[in-house]
Amino acid sequence: MNFGLHIGQQNITIDEMRRTWRWADTAGFDWVDVWDHFYEAPPVDGSGSCFEATTCMAAIACETKNVRIGVLVLGMNYRHPAILANALCTIDQLSGGRLEIGLGAGWHEPEYRAYGIPFPPIKERMDILEEGVQVVRLLTTQDRSNFAGKYFALNNAACNPKPLQPRTRIWIGGNGEKRTLRIAARHGDGWNTPYTSPDEFKRLSGVLDAWCEKEGRDPAAIERNVNLSFHMAAGPADLPRAEQHFRETWGPAAEAMRSRGVVVGLPEQAIDLVGRYREAGAARVNIALRPPNDWDAMRAWAEQVIPAFR
Repeated sequence: MNFGLHIGQQNITIDEMRRTWRWADTAGFDWVDVWDHFYEAPPVDGSGSCFEATTCMAAIACETKNVRIGVLVLGMNYRHPAILANALCTIDQLSGGRLEIGLGAGWHEPEYRAYGIPFPPIKERMDILEEGVQVVRLLTTQDRSNFAGKYFALNNAACNPKPLQPRTRIWIGGNGEKRTLRIAARHGDGWNTPYTSPDEFKRLSGVLDAWCEKEGRDPAAIERNVNLSFHMAAGPADLPRAEQHFRETWGPAAEAMRSRGVVVGLPEQAIDLVGRYREAGAARVNIALRPPNDWDAMRAWAEQVIPAFR
């Protein structure tokens, strides 16, 4: 089983972020990714700081040597997919071929409203996502690309240099059973779900299997990962602080989140939780950080939880 670190790059300094991904590069993780937001998530008032995703990925590419470099996930209609494909190719080159591409429909409406970016109904956003995934795939794999969609078009389009990888994996993020999982079955190499319980992960994975059957895809060709909100305590004395961090992160939604994908308690409880995800079919567990970082807990995860599954 593999392990990743999902950095929510809000209300954190550049120095602390750099310390985090540099540490993860040699601490047993195989993956480091960021999110794609401009405002806080969970939403607050839009006044907090939040670093941009693709530039953070480029920095990770230059400052690490081992981990895969991802994003969970890029909102498709924040950037034209052809412009995005060019940025992603550059990041793969910077990393020496370690890029992972995460794509989603976008959901954080206050960001769109504040920046004047259209926020159409979910059906249209899913249509935009499905077209955009195809555009990114074409431009990162084909010498010249043509595409005629409702939202995007390519006319003998080039995107050079290509990634160093012959086929950079594309991850589809989200839990929508009718469209998201179908898009993953049609076009994805991986599926990522945020904050989902082991039982729900297994059920959604079964829905993805059913879509794969309808789309003629081998279900084994699509890797399945989960993000878990990280609030573990390194030891008993740290439990009150970890609980406070959990409640401050999720606010009124904290109790509802407790039954979902959240790491709470001590390392031995975390090991049991990860084991349940492994049994449910997860290939990787990503711990999702919200500042301030609890370095004692992060080290305990790396030194106790990860080795339990190697």
